[in-house]
Amino acid sequence: MTRPLYHEDSYLKEFHATIVEKVDGGVILHQSAFYPGGGGQPSDEGILKAGSIEYSVTRIKRNYASLIHVIDGETPEIGTEITGVINWGRRYQLMRTHTGLHILCGIIWRDYGALVTGGDMQPLKARMDFELEHMSADFAKDVEQKVNAEVAASRPVSTDFLEREQAMKIPDLIRTKINLLPTDIKQIRVVNIHNLDMQADGGTHVANTTEVGLIRVVGHESKGRINKRLRIEIADK
Repeated sequence: MTRPLYHEDSYLKEFHATIVEKVDGGVILHQSAFYPGGGGQPSDEGILKAGSIEYSVTRIKRNYASLIHVIDGETPEIGTEITGVINWGRRYQLMRTHTGLHILCGIIWRDYGALVTGGDMQPLKARMDFELEHMSADFAKDVEQKVNAEVAASRPVSTDFLEREQAMKIPDLIRTKINLLPTDIKQIRVVNIHNLDMQADGGTHVANTTEVGLIRVVGHESKGRINKRLRIEIADK
């Protein structure tokens, strides 16, 4: 089992750990700040340092409760103490993007009552699909103005773990058309953009909406009769 340090501190850039298992093409650590991906957010990249030797981590894979750090080339041995270093520039861009999507989702739910039907993100660009019948350039422009108003509102972003029974009592906690939460998860991680959006989510986020930057709605598409897509890009202010 790998202790998920990224759930304790999304801003953790380096950490110390011990290799507890070797697998084909990678290693498992007893704890890690590398996010393994999920909910549309890609996994982290970075390096593991053992003394003067550096190992390139190209991605993270889940193996039940453990995380496999996929390494390009030879892997260090079990028992090796390492320092993990996140590719922070990429991670922080993904944190900004992920929070930006939650702002978008919060606006669409608050003002239009539409559920999410899909989504994906890369650093500073993303798309999200909604259960909407209509989409237009005017709609996209209106949404862009609203999301940037929420960025400027300097809303705190916090996370908490709730017992499943307690979490499921929160109205509209699941914003996706299909509930993707596995039934065996007993504690639900909740991300709260205060006074705007509260969702079950396992990804990494910034601590305040002002960190997101300028959100531009750069595209809108119809993906079906009641399935519409918005594309966003994020820039520094």
